[in-house]
Amino acid sequence: MDWLSSLNPQQLQAVTAGDGPVLVIAGPGSGKTRVLTHRIAYLLEQRQARPWEIMAVTFTNKAAREMQERLQSLLGQQALQGISLGTFHAICARILRREAEHLPLDSNFVILDTEDQERLIKNAIRELNIDEKNYRPPLVHAAISRAKNELLFPDDYPVQNYRDEVVRRIYRQYQEMLRQANAVDFDDLLLWMAYLLSEFPEVREKYAQRYRHILVDEFQDTNLAQYTLLRQLASVHRNLFAVGDPDQSIYRWRGADYRNIQRFEQDFPERQVILLEQNYRSRQNILDVAAAVIRASRTHRPRRLYSDLGAGEKVYYYEARDDYAEAAFVAETVANLLASRQYPPGEIAIMYRMNAQSRLLEEAFLQMRLPYRLVGAQRFYGRREIKDLIAFLRLIHNPDDVISLDRIINVPPRGIGDRTLLALHTVARQAGLTPGRLLLDLARGSESSSWQAFSGRSVVLLADFGATLARWRAFATTLPLLELLDHLLTDLNYREYLDDGSEEGRDRWENVQEFRRLVQEHEDQTLEEFLESIALVSDQDTLTGTDAPTLLTLHAAKGLEFSVVFLVGLDDGILPHKRSIDDPESLEEERRLFYVGITRARERLYLVRALRRGSYDYAEEMEPSRFLDDIPPHLLDGRARGRRGPWRVAADPDPAPSSPTLSAAAAPPARFQPGARVRHPLWGEGLVLQTRLEDGEEIVDVLFESVGFKRLIASVAGLVPIS
Repeated sequence: MDWLSSLNPQQLQAVTAGDGPVLVIAGPGSGKTRVLTHRIAYLLEQRQARPWEIMAVTFTNKAAREMQERLQSLLGQQALQGISLGTFHAICARILRREAEHLPLDSNFVILDTEDQERLIKNAIRELNIDEKNYRPPLVHAAISRAKNELLFPDDYPVQNYRDEVVRRIYRQYQEMLRQANAVDFDDLLLWMAYLLSEFPEVREKYAQRYRHILVDEFQDTNLAQYTLLRQLASVHRNLFAVGDPDQSIYRWRGADYRNIQRFEQDFPERQVILLEQNYRSRQNILDVAAAVIRASRTHRPRRLYSDLGAGEKVYYYEARDDYAEAAFVAETVANLLASRQYPPGEIAIMYRMNAQSRLLEEAFLQMRLPYRLVGAQRFYGRREIKDLIAFLRLIHNPDDVISLDRIINVPPRGIGDRTLLALHTVARQAGLTPGRLLLDLARGSESSSWQAFSGRSVVLLADFGATLARWRAFATTLPLLELLDHLLTDLNYREYLDDGSEEGRDRWENVQEFRRLVQEHEDQTLEEFLESIALVSDQDTLTGTDAPTLLTLHAAKGLEFSVVFLVGLDDGILPHKRSIDDPESLEEERRLFYVGITRARERLYLVRALRRGSYDYAEEMEPSRFLDDIPPHLLDGRARGRRGPWRVAADPDPAPSSPTLSAAAAPPARFQPGARVRHPLWGEGLVLQTRLEDGEEIVDVLFESVGFKRLIASVAGLVPIS
């Protein structure tokens, strides 16, 4: 077993631990996947278990594939035959199919995705004649999901008020419809597995005897149902090997419960606890910043993260005058990093708390002609609610736009189904009109020559929408863009349609608010000019490969790592999110989210915020994220303005050219004059049109021969005077 020599002492202790429960607290970048795979290989090589006696549980198929590949490289494919390796849901599904005779299911049951689940819940609500407006399917679905994660069937659903009673009725009807369809949802896979193990002792005994060793990855992200299953399956041999880190628990909204680590220690008092503290990813300065942030957490388990990779550069802190300057700083710094060829494009990442924050970053990257890719979410202009609003505006501008019409004619639902839409197209074709023009004609009521071509109910629905469209078109000729959009949002009850109280609904409404702000910025344009300007942005294809800087949310960044990381939007109300500030548990998770973001960086980390956020004519003053107060100033480089308290960052006297340092004491003198010629590392030669000092920074307007006009921050743009 020569491969044991590659392990550090703590890893070796974990891999070679004897029988009994083992809890491995694995810090970020400490090699937890290596420990898990080597532990399995060790058990097999030492003949402490045969392949079919091992269960290894992961949270993603990607993680399962990675473990499979590493094991194959260590032992070969043949040695792994029979091992149970996969996600919780995949392993449970396999067992449920084998034991279907004990369940109200046939072994060929189907698994519904989220969209199918919500559709079935909607059908259940309708069959019970319950008002869908008061019991919205996404919220009911979330309540049912929470109940299943707590191992509650409909009869066990807690009822404290009338609403709970109605939800329980919907839950019961939903489960009956699932049974009739021989179907399960994702949560059912855990619920029925728990039922199987608790109600049939002989089944529990069979699997608890079979699985001599159970290993689980990302233990801090397990929910109560998953922990219960692990405890039952480990009830005979008690060889449960759990790897996790409570400091990286960031999925509470999905049901994850970091307290399962505490439950593990209570339920397995004989456990060994091993700390993996050596980090193989990040420079020490980055780890020290991360440690300072997480040390203030109430749930933090004291330990020391250390790295043999050297101290590295200090973490760079930057306060922009507003969120436009924040995005510009990021884009320009990325441009300089790319021009210096220090890092491949795919090794740079920009992370943020909310999807809506990507819009200004995307526009800054497009303006500078920098490729990028978006992970974990669609591009801002590609998000459903934004595409819908743009389709409404396009239809208002051009009623002949049949693509936009087909997209939004039943958004929000107004009873115009596929059959009515087909009839609209058919009658329009017969009348020699486009469907949009026919809608406007039907708005005249019975005076329309096409009125009799439709059934009574459908013609009223179409005419009503046609009248609304006609009113919007009238507004478009008399009102500013922003007022037109506000009329549109009001008439559609768009907030009520999107914001159903779920996390996704709130995010979608925040995206609409960002779109409204975009309209406000273009309020001096006509509707036609506005649509043309956003078409130039929304039609841009971002790079889909990996060789481009990555934009992603902090939640999507879990498990990833990059040489250079920008954490943007470090303001109270954003990180931590405003919805978490009054809830201690949520606030703790926001701190852990910040910690996860910091520890994604290997070589360089930029912490970025804005003093103000909002449109040009109205900007909200922002307070720095309270988490920044926990970072000692000596770990940071850059400048801070407007902080509560005396915190300041001192500038290094001789900063590296690729990481410009701004002095906090005095504004730098102007380096460029109008009429001077300069060279940019990406865009070549240009002519300085004007320059000015703003908030201690020199802002330079340059006309480049290659890309035209650019407004740059001189301290980060990498401009060189040409004599």
